[in-house]
Amino acid sequence: MCHKSEKQGQQLKIWEGSKHATAFETLLTEEADKIAKEKGYETKASETEDCLKCHASGFNVDASLLGKNFKMEQGVQCETCHGPGSDYKKKSVMKDREKSIANGLLVYEKPEELCITCHNAESPTYVDFKFEESWEKIVHTVPK
Repeated sequence: MCHKSEKQGQQLKIWEGSKHATAFETLLTEEADKIAKEKGYETKASETEDCLKCHASGFNVDASLLGKNFKMEQGVQCETCHGPGSDYKKKSVMKDREKSIANGLLVYEKPEELCITCHNAESPTYVDFKFEESWEKIVHTVPK
């Protein structure tokens, strides 16, 4: 609810318009199932851990730890990169960057190091990853 406003940087809108938001959906295609089968998996892509690890948040998290509105089908969500929001979501914490970090907010000096954990040659559909170009599509800072 806090990341919708222009004052906060419209992070939700940026995510909704990104391929991260539809990452899980790509696993529901015949092409994805074909790739999984070619890789030797007997499960559909949408049920294969090696696919889910980059296409869905929370696939490997105990269901009791997930919020009631959580849906794995929403793809690569905020918490994939920033950690469990429940740990730092209180407004009094979020207003203080250092307090947010101390309470679990993950931020990166070199975000490309996180990005390449999925955007790498291990992916069967990998194409040369151009971090700077890709980053411009998803950058979502809070305005000063």
